[in-house]
Amino acid sequence: MISETEIFNISGPSYLTNVDWSCEDHRRSVIASVVQGVYVLEHDRQQNRLGPKSVAPAWWEFFHFYLNNVLVDNADHSMFGVVLELKLPPTYPKNCSLNAPKYLIAFRGTLTGPDTRSRDFHLDLKCILNRLHYSSRFQLAVRTIDNTVAKAGPANVWLAGHSLGSAIALLAGKNMVKKGYSLPTYLFNSPFTSAPLERINHQTVKQGIHIVSSVAKAGLSAALKSRCHNGSHLQENDPFAVLSHWLPYLFVNPADHICSGYLSYFGHRETMEKIGAGKIEKLATKHTVESLLSCALDRNSEPLHLLPSAQLIVNMGQTLNFRAAHGIEQWWDPNLRTQSHVYVYN
Repeated sequence: MISETEIFNISGPSYLTNVDWSCEDHRRSVIASVVQGVYVLEHDRQQNRLGPKSVAPAWWEFFHFYLNNVLVDNADHSMFGVVLELKLPPTYPKNCSLNAPKYLIAFRGTLTGPDTRSRDFHLDLKCILNRLHYSSRFQLAVRTIDNTVAKAGPANVWLAGHSLGSAIALLAGKNMVKKGYSLPTYLFNSPFTSAPLERINHQTVKQGIHIVSSVAKAGLSAALKSRCHNGSHLQENDPFAVLSHWLPYLFVNPADHICSGYLSYFGHRETMEKIGAGKIEKLATKHTVESLLSCALDRNSEPLHLLPSAQLIVNMGQTLNFRAAHGIEQWWDPNLRTQSHVYVYN
């Protein structure tokens, strides 16, 4: 039985008959559609919908993407990612093809069905514990990205993901920047694994907690500096300095507690600057309490969700429930209202 949510012509952004790749709204809608296609691809596998019975290809072929490779997790044999190649027809308007990718590598998030939930929940836990980079799923993703970049060049490869898939894309994107390649990266509802302070309604209380946390983290960071780093090479080894020029796209719904922490994370930086505590926040924003404790115990733990710079896109509409707030389909809604802000770490 095929659900309507899996059928592109019913649930997908089929209104985009002529994509302008220079338009941010068009790019967001198309890339979100592709990520949904990865979810449907795994459903195809589970329900033995093969060949012409498969409904996943419509989610990307409508936009002239074609399947180049499928990423399969060796632990549960589930399909978690795709490598797609864009092949625009010769009649496609030249002005609309500007800024289009050559390859798009996309990753799905957690599926709760019996075939996938054990493995996906295990990786969700690894994400929370900052151990996702040790998983075979992530390592396969990195090898695939490396091979695609080697073949097509970094300017022609984009990354995308939703939820757990967004965490994979984010971590892989960070690794590529450290290798010297800044890949355009689209992160939908990316997990923010620190305490969800966005759920505190009292603004003064929430701000007070943020300030106390920043001062504590800055103090711990300064105290542990000599132990965690070779002082003379601190700036050279600082991941924030390396990543500061990379601007991934972060798509966040305030009603989704999985990703809403990014609103406070970036907004608090501006608050600290306004009250003259920018230097404290510059230290604090690089760390979580967990990462500082790991440093004290001589364990290397770079928190996944910490980002120096990003373009934050916030869904300003109302969502009925958590499922809608966390779902990928909100990002191709033609009536979507968003607010965008660019944060750059100096």
